[in-house]
Amino acid sequence: MASPPPSPALCEDYRRLHELCPVLNLRVLGPTEPGPSAADGWYCGAQLASDERAMAAALAGEEARIAAEHGRAPRPHVTASRLLHHYLWSACLLIAGPWHLGWRVPRIDPADLWLHAPTGDLALRPREHVGLPALPGAHSTLPGEDELRAELRAAVVAHVEPLLAAFAGPTRRRERALWGMVTDDLASALWYLGRMIGEEDAAVAAAEAVLPGGTLPLPGAADFRRLRTPDGRSHPTRTRLGCCLYYAVKPEAMACITCPRTSDEERLQRL
Repeated sequence: MASPPPSPALCEDYRRLHELCPVLNLRVLGPTEPGPSAADGWYCGAQLASDERAMAAALAGEEARIAAEHGRAPRPHVTASRLLHHYLWSACLLIAGPWHLGWRVPRIDPADLWLHAPTGDLALRPREHVGLPALPGAHSTLPGEDELRAELRAAVVAHVEPLLAAFAGPTRRRERALWGMVTDDLASALWYLGRMIGEEDAAVAAAEAVLPGGTLPLPGAADFRRLRTPDGRSHPTRTRLGCCLYYAVKPEAMACITCPRTSDEERLQRL
């Protein structure tokens, strides 16, 4: 049976995401448009999860991009961790973005999200979603906000689970650490979107509602807190469950401001 075409509302969500999020290099495919080709360096999530050649090509592309930007190739597990972080953060934004913008949770099959190995760009074929309230073209409707948050977590878990198994070896991370990356990237994606639309506090609250803790396999909570700078301004921050290894791409790179390695004193200085 053919999959239903995406609803106009969902397509509008992705148009807005593309406009709002300058780091999201995304091509949205129509329901009958052919998918990108591996011959051109495109690999879908299902291929990355199951095809060693696709994984090797994607890792080689990530290594080349890091070397071009930072002057040297990183260690293999750093390359793999950076590539997985890029994929997870992007997938979380593509699933959580429509939820935050319009109470729609897309169901994205790993076969419908492609990564371009040479550039890191993405292509997506949206198909269906769960929505609140009922919208024309929606697959189904759930009765309340808590149920939709649970659907959001379930959609993220279903999409990334096969990728985590494939990346476990290259990243040298165990299961809990990998799911910690998912938790971090889901919280980060919502936080980033909130900053882009000028609603940071609302996005922080949304992330905390989606990730209250105790929602396995996601092992932790969004757990934001606030730091106050000498000018009296209050800034939200959180500590990642695990390190994304950005600091490891070159010796003089600083750790991320939410890294477990970064103290609150240093965060205040950098703010």
